Amino acid sequence: MRVMAQTAMVMNLDKCIGCHTCSVTCKQAWTNRAGVEYVWFNNVETRPGQGYPRRWQDQERWKGGWTLDRRGRLQLKSGGRLKRLISIFGNPQMPTLDDYYEPWTYDYDMLLSAPAQEHTPVARPQSLITGRPMKIEWGSNWDDDLGGAPEHGPSDPVVQKLEETQPLEKRIRMEFEKTFMFYLPRICEHCLNPSCVAACPSGAMYKRSEDGIVLVDQDRCRGWRMCVSNCPYKKVYFNHRTGKAEKCTLCYPRLEVGLPTVCSETCVGRLRYLGVMLYDADKVAAAAATPDPQDLYEAQMDLLLDPNDPEVAAAAARDGIPRDWVEAAQRSPVHALVKDFRVALPLHPEYRTLPMVWYVPPLSPMVDALADAGLDAEHPDVLFAAVGEMRIPAEYLAEILSAGDVELVQGVLAKLAAMRAYMRGDFVETAPEVREALAHKRAAIAARVGMTQDAIRRMYRLLAIAKYDERYVIPLAHVEGGGAVDAAAHLGLEELPGCSVGEPGGSGPPQRRPGEPVPVSIESFHLTKARATAERYTDIDPAVEP
Repeated sequence: MRVMAQTAMVMNLDKCIGCHTCSVTCKQAWTNRAGVEYVWFNNVETRPGQGYPRRWQDQERWKGGWTLDRRGRLQLKSGGRLKRLISIFGNPQMPTLDDYYEPWTYDYDMLLSAPAQEHTPVARPQSLITGRPMKIEWGSNWDDDLGGAPEHGPSDPVVQKLEETQPLEKRIRMEFEKTFMFYLPRICEHCLNPSCVAACPSGAMYKRSEDGIVLVDQDRCRGWRMCVSNCPYKKVYFNHRTGKAEKCTLCYPRLEVGLPTVCSETCVGRLRYLGVMLYDADKVAAAAATPDPQDLYEAQMDLLLDPNDPEVAAAAARDGIPRDWVEAAQRSPVHALVKDFRVALPLHPEYRTLPMVWYVPPLSPMVDALADAGLDAEHPDVLFAAVGEMRIPAEYLAEILSAGDVELVQGVLAKLAAMRAYMRGDFVETAPEVREALAHKRAAIAARVGMTQDAIRRMYRLLAIAKYDERYVIPLAHVEGGGAVDAAAHLGLEELPGCSVGEPGGSGPPQRRPGEPVPVSIESFHLTKARATAERYTDIDPAVEP
């Protein structure tokens, strides 16, 4: 057993309202510059829909992720080294700008300098690529709030697959009264078995050993773009100004000083959770090579280790994982939702990358509908029979989150429904005699989903009312050699830039207890950003101002 640590994220889709705040703040922090105007490290998609880039889930076209060869060994879906070498200068699986969208601005000068005229001047859209007038035909959230719309819903690869494989009565309906919609926020999955790293010819893509974050070494990147085509989630992008690949960094400069990612910090619905998970690195390849795609979830779960196990803690110390990281893993909300409660599922496990961004599936309103129909919404038989009849088809969720395993998704939905029904006894039925009469029903609800009443209450607190420090359990990074000075002092500042949000409404950085490790300096982040916006741009075009 070789223990390694992974910083992971869970998103509760039940709480996403599609406001795109996470996308906008990520855009302002990371891709608000030349060459990446079309890039969204974080985007929120409406399901069903084509997504961004268009039809990114269609791996028959894009050949992203892994597959098994005839001997049952892992192989990139795009082929072996020779096949990738042959197509290195002309990759047919490369998304084009039309698949993303052509970024644009508006001719605002027309509004200021237009002469007096009968009609109000119009700011026409202009391409940020060519600078010429253009017609806007697609965007990163073109499907926004159009789930099930006849123009876009049938183009969803998942819908098309279900139309081909499901019986007639189970097929997705696009009629207004039968359609459904939910939001799916997406970032880089920071996989345990990343296909983008394996496909990179220059070795620029790498996975950090200390926290599992997948990054791009800008000095080694040669712009072959094999990482773009081999990422099945299409979350690696090409900067056409610098000629380098770029991707979500999980805001590692913030994580290193104990702060959550920008998308998590600004999330209106508080649907994101950040924490550390421990896993057995020796089992990654075997887990990814599991023959049946529907068994990949359990194989990945077997990789994840229990940080409360003394043997795991001892092995982690032996493999160089700091003690405070093990303690953070023990308090991790991600570990609780993924491993303990098992209500968070990976996105498209059939791609065999072992993704580490997990999703709690959305639960359609159901208990109130049962009560309005005159049924006993608290009765276990009524409650769990209704799980399979929700507005959002379990088959659709299963194609996204469990490689088509409907029973797994329905089991998660049953736990969420049980939690809602159980907690109604605390907040709806307030009369003592009514609560006492419901006590046996509540116990039966918890037992029906294999959970204790205490576990349901703990899951409710985490999913519904968890505070800031419960949702984000982020250990500070350790400096190699252990002799570093404080990051702010090293930069000559009173506090770290952008790190003054220790608590909502707070006015200072997170406080460290005596003996806790010193956070890594974020000076390297600022130097990298300065170099990327100055030296590299002027090397390409000296006339461009940094």
